Amino acid sequence: MNELFEAAREVSEFMAERQWKFCLIGGLAVQQWGEPRTTLDADFTLLTGWGEEEPYVKALLERFESRISDAHDFALAQRVLLLRASNGRDVDVALGALPFEESMMERAVSVSLSSGFNIPCCTPEDLFIMKAFAGRPRDWTDAESIVSRQHSLDEDHILDQLDTLSALRDDTETPTRARTILGRPL
Repeated sequence: MNELFEAAREVSEFMAERQWKFCLIGGLAVQQWGEPRTTLDADFTLLTGWGEEEPYVKALLERFESRISDAHDFALAQRVLLLRASNGRDVDVALGALPFEESMMERAVSVSLSSGFNIPCCTPEDLFIMKAFAGRPRDWTDAESIVSRQHSLDEDHILDQLDTLSALRDDTETPTRARTILGRPL
């Protein structure tokens, strides 16, 4: 099994055993919904809510090695936990709390990363939203690849969520660029 898939499986099983709400995001999700590309880590969003992160962070740090010395404080401040699976592969766990992230967990679908191994994964629509909202050049390329590979996307969901998220940071450019990629009128 691919080492990155194995790292994703290990962390996924740990979270599933605790019945936590989580899903795969990032590069491995892009491989599922967009144009496959190289990725160096497995990315998850774990629904922790606001002010409830501590037990999740503590449990993950007790089980997995951190990639930085101040992982606990960094995770609580930056809302991302930087871990290393037992095989040495990097895993990032974003601490989710937004209504969008809660909805993403409800919409997540089970996908097979390798034979016999299924994992909850964000939908292509939610992956597009996260990529567009992140807004880095690689993310926009990923968003375009999702549109080119997925022939039927819930564009209304994408645009509604992007409008809501972008309003949080007074950003009008992201929804406009997303509409252009989706081929929707401005």
